[in-house]
Amino acid sequence: MTGCLGCDLLTGRRDLPGGVLHETAAWVVTHVVGSMNLGTLIVGPREHVVAIAELDDAAAAELGPLLRDTARVVESLCRPEQTYVCMWSHGRDARKHLHIAVQPVTAEVRARYGGLRSEQLQARMLADGVEPDIAEVEQFCDRARELFRAITNGSAAERS
Repeated sequence: MTGCLGCDLLTGRRDLPGGVLHETAAWVVTHVVGSMNLGTLIVGPREHVVAIAELDDAAAAELGPLLRDTARVVESLCRPEQTYVCMWSHGRDARKHLHIAVQPVTAEVRARYGGLRSEQLQARMLADGVEPDIAEVEQFCDRARELFRAITNGSAAERS
C-alpha cells in the first residue's frame, strides 16, 4: 500500500538503513526507522496487515518463534536490563501497518531519559526525535544478520 511506512520500506520506496535482517514466509525483521534507540528491531508482516486478528494461521504460527529469535539477537548484541516486545500501531486517523518492536533497554538508555521505563520511556524517545546514527545502525545490522543466521541454523539443526 503506497503511503504506508511499513509497505514503503519493504518495497524500497523509502530507504531502509541496515536492510532486511531476517525473513520468513510471512514476516520481515528490520532495524527501527525513527526515534528509538540503536538495536531496536521491528518485526513486521510482508503483507499490509493492521491487526494481529487479521493474521492467517501460517503467519500466526511463525510469529512466536520469530519474536523469540529476535529477542535472542537483541539480548545477545545489546545485553540490556530488559527487552521490550510491544506493538503500538495506532495511526493518527486509522490503524497502521502492524509492527512489533523488540527494544533493548540498557541502564545507559534509561539514564539518558531520566530513569523512565516502559511506555513513558518510549513516549519520551518519540517526543525527543533523536534517531540512531545511520553508520551505527548499518554496523549493528551486519552483526544482527549474522546472529540471525547462526540462531536459525541452530534451530533447524535441533529440529532434525
